[in-house]
Amino acid sequence: MFTKATEYALRASIYIAANSSESKRLGIDEISVAIGSPRPFTAKVLQMLCRNNELVSSAKGPGGGFYMTERARKFPAKKIIDAMGEGAVLSKCVLGLPKCSEEKPCPMHHEYRFIKAKLLHLFDSTSIAELAADSRISKIYLKGSMR
Repeated sequence: MFTKATEYALRASIYIAANSSESKRLGIDEISVAIGSPRPFTAKVLQMLCRNNELVSSAKGPGGGFYMTERARKFPAKKIIDAMGEGAVLSKCVLGLPKCSEEKPCPMHHEYRFIKAKLLHLFDSTSIAELAADSRISKIYLKGSMR
């Protein structure tokens, strides 16, 4: 559904929210291993998240690293998707047809519109903190393997 960059941005945000604080910052190596992403790619994704929407914060130097403020943890997951430039993915035609609409529907339009609405609601109503709490409770690594 999303590009790898957005998938890793979601994973990284959840991991950072679950494991960091303003006094406990996480290094790029720890984050990339935890989410199963190549280090350079993780660095690029985190750079985008630090620049956009105040989602992830960073500090340089000794004791530096990445963390998430309490305010950022309250943001909906959709804010991450938007920061990565993929907010429109949740409202596009499932077949990729540019002119698909209620008036000119694609063959899947009428069924998929309900799924689309549920996905949009899910990402818009679920906070990063909720996803982080779920990841701690279920004890699932964000790269997909069990602890």
